[in-house]
Amino acid sequence: MRIAIIGGGIGGLTLALALRREGLDATVHEKTPTFGRVGADINLTPNAVRALDPLGVGEALRAEAARPRFRISRDGYTGEVTSRLPMSDAAEEAYGAPQLTIHRADLMTALEGAVGEDTVRLGHALEGCEATDSGVTLRFADGSSEEADVVVGADGIHSAVRRSILGAEHPEFTGTVAYRGVVPTERVADLPDIDCFTKFWGKDRYTQIVTFPLTRGEETFVFATEGREAWSEESWTTPGRIEDVRAAYGDFHEDARALLEACDDVLISALYVRDPLTTWGEGGMTLLGDAAHPMMPFMAQGAGQAIEDAVVLARNLAAHGSPDGLRRYEDLRRERTAQIQVGSRGNEWLKEGGNADWVYAYDAWTVAV
Repeated sequence: MRIAIIGGGIGGLTLALALRREGLDATVHEKTPTFGRVGADINLTPNAVRALDPLGVGEALRAEAARPRFRISRDGYTGEVTSRLPMSDAAEEAYGAPQLTIHRADLMTALEGAVGEDTVRLGHALEGCEATDSGVTLRFADGSSEEADVVVGADGIHSAVRRSILGAEHPEFTGTVAYRGVVPTERVADLPDIDCFTKFWGKDRYTQIVTFPLTRGEETFVFATEGREAWSEESWTTPGRIEDVRAAYGDFHEDARALLEACDDVLISALYVRDPLTTWGEGGMTLLGDAAHPMMPFMAQGAGQAIEDAVVLARNLAAHGSPDGLRRYEDLRRERTAQIQVGSRGNEWLKEGGNADWVYAYDAWTVAV
């Protein structure tokens, strides 16, 4: 099969590795001219780590990541602990893999090294594609075109493949913007449970501060949200004003405010929602990750679900070819990703205890295909 993966992010590179493990080759088309150190955090929950381990990157990830001891929920105003879920060794014993919190760039470096340069075409932006009797025709921004048997849109929230399948769409702004910052852990080392994943819950479902360790525990990630009437930027790399987020959380518990005081600068992004899709593809085309099911960040499953998609898709293509393997993959993944997509929007996940097994115990390598 001639397999073209559109998008060289986490999902696209994971798919290239999973296909290789299943005996299939693919070419990754990435629109950026170079890979750079972009982004801040990735929370790899056990379901994601277990999916990545057979791809030869587990050792590199563990060398750079932190392993939060607990997943904790606290009342944002009183500081009261409302939920404490053991992670680290407890998660590894329960689920066969730990939770790893890591800088996105370190995850990308591990994936890029495992995939290799020959698999990726940088600076190759897709304009559109269409199914034909013999496969799929791809049209690129540089005027070139190619034919493929399978095209996988792993090209994110503004997916050209999704647009080719479904037409133009208009996502709904939630009225919420998110701030992200990274600080040296030594600045906040005296705060309780700083080596844990902790979420301070506010007065409504989109008012919160989240923190967890990165980079072997040497850095601490801080995430907060704030209501806004309008916003036009859908990107994770726009600079924000730390003064704004400090003001928005002036009535929060002192532990939460101390996290914001430690931040020198933040990135800001609008949060948009899209409803779950009933159709992910046609012919030799399909979608993966954010292109199929973009999620609010509140269950920390955006990267994890893209990684799961990649493994399940690779196994189905190896077992059933195209297009049957594509449709089987879509049928297997739609219900689970829609449940997580809707749950992330509702933002009640583990607020006051609960069972995480339905998310963390999923094994993309053993689910029946």
